[in-house]
Amino acid sequence: MAWRFLILIALAFTISLGKETSSAYAKPIAQPSTQISPKLAQAGVDYHGRASEKLNRGDYKGAIADYTEAIRLKPDDANAYFNRGIAKSNLGDNKGAIADYTEAIRLKPDDANAYLNRGLEKYDLGDKQGAIADYTKAIRLKPDYADAYCNRGIAKSNLGDNKGAIADYTEAIRLKPDDAIFYSFRGNVRSALEDKRGAIADYTEAIRLKPDDANAYFNRGIAKSNLGDQKGAIADYTEAIRLKPDDAIFYSFRGNVRSALEDKRGAIADYTKAIRLKPDYTYAFNNRGYAKSALGDKQGAIADYTEAIRLNSNNADAYYHRGDMRSDLGDKKGAIADYTEAIRLTEAIRIVPKSELFALHFLYVSRADVKSALGDKRGAIADYTEAIRLKPDFAVVAYYHRGDMRSALGDKQGAIADYTEAIRLNPNFANSYFNRGVAKSDLGDKKGA
Repeated sequence: MAWRFLILIALAFTISLGKETSSAYAKPIAQPSTQISPKLAQAGVDYHGRASEKLNRGDYKGAIADYTEAIRLKPDDANAYFNRGIAKSNLGDNKGAIADYTEAIRLKPDDANAYLNRGLEKYDLGDKQGAIADYTKAIRLKPDYADAYCNRGIAKSNLGDNKGAIADYTEAIRLKPDDAIFYSFRGNVRSALEDKRGAIADYTEAIRLKPDDANAYFNRGIAKSNLGDQKGAIADYTEAIRLKPDDAIFYSFRGNVRSALEDKRGAIADYTKAIRLKPDYTYAFNNRGYAKSALGDKQGAIADYTEAIRLNSNNADAYYHRGDMRSDLGDKKGAIADYTEAIRLTEAIRIVPKSELFALHFLYVSRADVKSALGDKRGAIADYTEAIRLKPDFAVVAYYHRGDMRSALGDKQGAIADYTEAIRLNPNFANSYFNRGVAKSDLGDKKGA
C-alpha cells in the first residue's frame, strides 16, 4: 500500500554575525505513489493504469482527468479519490487534495494512509492541530506507523511542544531504527532545547545510517559551534559542502565560524562563494562586510552593507555597521543617518526582544558619539539618556560620556552624578574617577577632587 510521506527538516537555529537564522531545510519532498484499484475499462481504456503512469511521470493534470473519469465510472472508488488527492497536492491544490482524501476516508474509514496524507495537506495550510488529529487517527489505525509518528512530531515541534515532538520521534526511531531522517528531526528539536550533546549524538547516528546526508553534517556543525567546538564545526561544514557544493548556506555558516576564529580572509572567501551561488543572499553581504571591516577595508565593507540594504531595506544591522564605517571614514552626517534608520527599524518591532535591546542601546550610544563629535552636545545627551533607559545596568560608557557632555555644558553636579554611576557599575574605571575629580575641583571641592 502506498502513500505520501513528508520529509521536512526542522529549523536548526544559529546566530551569525549578521543575525542569520538557518533552516536546513523546510522543504517538503513528496513520494507520490498510487493505491491500486481493480481495473476499470471503457472502450478499451484503462483509466487507473493510465492515470498511474501519468502521475509517476509528473503529468498531474492528465492524471487528475483520468482519475476523475474512473470516479465517474465507479463513484465509490476510494483509491481513485486517494490518488487524485496526491495529484492535486502536487499541483499545490491543498484544499482539493483534502476534499479527495476526506471522500476516500468516508468510503474507506480504516485507511491510515488517507489520514496521513490529509494531515500533510492540513499542515501545509497551517492547520497544525488538524494535522495532529489526522496523524493521531492514522496511528490509532496503524500503531506501528513510524512515519505518522514522525510527521506528528514535526507538527508538535512547530506548535512549540518540543518534548511531545521528541517523544514522537523516539517512537518513530523505535519502530524504524534504520531511518536516518528520524534521528535528524530529533536532533533538531534537542538542539532547540539546548541539548547540544544529545543533538550531536542524533546527527552522528543519522550520518552513520546515511553517510551522504549533507544536512546532517550541517546541523551537527551548528551544534558543535554552539558548544564552542569551532574546528569540529568547520570540519562538518566542509563535509556538507563536499556532499552538496551548490548550497550557499553551508559556505555562509563556515564563513561565520572562520570569522569567529579570526580567519577573516577565509571567511571572505566563503561569503563570496555563497554570494556567487545566491546573489541575493543578504546575510552573506552583511557578514562579508563585517570581515572586510576587520581587515581595514572600510570602503569594501560599505559597499557590502549597501548591497545588503538594497536587497533588504529593513536590514537594521547593515545600517548600523555601515554607520560605523561612515563614522570611521569621517562621514559623520552619513553615519547619523544610518544609525537613525537602524534605530527606527529596530523600534518598529512591537515587542523588542531582549537580545535587540543590547543592539538598540549601542545604536543610541554610537549616534550620541557622532553627535558629540559634531558638537551637538544636547543631542548627544538625549541619546546617551535613551541608551541608559534601555540597559541601565549595562550603561557604563553611556553614563561616562553623558557626564562628559554635562560637564562641557557647565552642569558639573550632573556630570558628577553620571561619573559616580559609571564607577558604581565598574569600580575599576579610572577615567571616571579622574573626570569626577576634575568636576569636583571645578566646583571648589578640592578635597573631594
